[in-house]
Amino acid sequence: MYDTLVAIVAFIVLVGVMVVVHEFGHFAVAKLCGVRVEAFSIGFGTRLFGIKYGETDYKVCLLPLGGYVKMTGETPDQIAGPTGEGLASDPGAFTSHPRWQRMLIGVAGPAANFVLAFVLMVIYFGFINEVPVIKPVTLEWIAPHSAAAQAGLKPGDVISGFAGIANPDLEAVGEKADEMGGQTIPVQVTRGGQAIDTSIRLATDSTEQASQLALTGLFFHFIDSPIRVDLTMPGSPAEKAGLRHGDTILTIDGYKFHTLEPLLEYLKEGQGKPITLSVLRDGVTSPVIIQPTQQSSGWRLGFQSMPGDDLKMERRPMTLSKALPLSLEACKTGSRMIFDVLGKLFTRQASVKELSGPIGIARVAGKAAQTKYWLEKFELAASISLNLGILNLLPFPILDGGLILLLLIESLIQKDISMIIKERIYQAAFVMLVMFFVYVSYNDIVRLPIFNHFRP
Repeated sequence: MYDTLVAIVAFIVLVGVMVVVHEFGHFAVAKLCGVRVEAFSIGFGTRLFGIKYGETDYKVCLLPLGGYVKMTGETPDQIAGPTGEGLASDPGAFTSHPRWQRMLIGVAGPAANFVLAFVLMVIYFGFINEVPVIKPVTLEWIAPHSAAAQAGLKPGDVISGFAGIANPDLEAVGEKADEMGGQTIPVQVTRGGQAIDTSIRLATDSTEQASQLALTGLFFHFIDSPIRVDLTMPGSPAEKAGLRHGDTILTIDGYKFHTLEPLLEYLKEGQGKPITLSVLRDGVTSPVIIQPTQQSSGWRLGFQSMPGDDLKMERRPMTLSKALPLSLEACKTGSRMIFDVLGKLFTRQASVKELSGPIGIARVAGKAAQTKYWLEKFELAASISLNLGILNLLPFPILDGGLILLLLIESLIQKDISMIIKERIYQAAFVMLVMFFVYVSYNDIVRLPIFNHFRP
């Protein structure tokens, strides 16, 4: 019951903020263009309180599920006559403004979501930036064929010297790697009580969202506890293989991984080959064979892991010069993942069953709200904001992209589309949107833990 309450509250707050920011984008540009904004509302339904300033009613309403902006002449039902003659003489009406201004107003909502996602990640990296406290620095995995492998480093090695730094912690190793990217540096490790000297050529700067250390092939031992499954993504290999919340992954093809980063590198090396997991569930260990799937961000199994109980983190905020490019790269990576999913949906490489609706989002939001670390919270908020921005740009009626498409068509034919035709288009689109909403909500419901015993 507590988890459900947290999920509901987290969903309302998270989605509410994203939608209000989206609508504020429309509102701000509409005001700049001189369009009359009749209402800017936080929430829907009955008006609780607010203030009327100029032509706009700024109000808070009963249902806290986002908000909306009401502009004069924005919807077909507000316009008198089949071609809108009733508002043609009103300079404040949405339809009275040039099409390029109306397009800008349509784009402004998604743009506000993109800006919000970027700002959220800047806040995280610039003011929080949790890093694991690891000393001594122990190697968990060495990527085959990498510079680290060529240097003779092996899993279990303890770094006792790195580019002249004796007994460094992980942050010192990371900072030195960033500073000396592309150079060959001396490295000392301890293996089985024996000191070993070697040298390694660090990776050069990359546009990928990966550290210099990961690009060099170095992956570190953060925690002792094995990977535990939190959530499986709808339609993912993990879900199809029967992985569930609470499963403990003891080994992957005989190797012990404690965090996801080295596991993802292992999947990359396998290039889609099936892997065998040793999974502990309810005291029983059993093998699970999974076929990874390829996404724009690499090979994936499709599950989220629980934070390790023995993971220790501390805050080390970055300078703005470091936080800005890292935040931008995080947003680029998130956007690429969304486009990858959309591309697979349109090419039938993925099913609509894999999508999550409000219930699925609420579950993820509830989990993020209860974790003690901030990265998951900020990443989820940024991801939802990016999703809202990108999906609203799709050329589908009712969405902002649909409005922009109709305005582009009107610009090409040099006349307005009949209001009767627009009304029919919007009505059909609304019915399709409701049906889609019901469908994804049904998928969310059947994925709830209560139905786990019906699954393999």
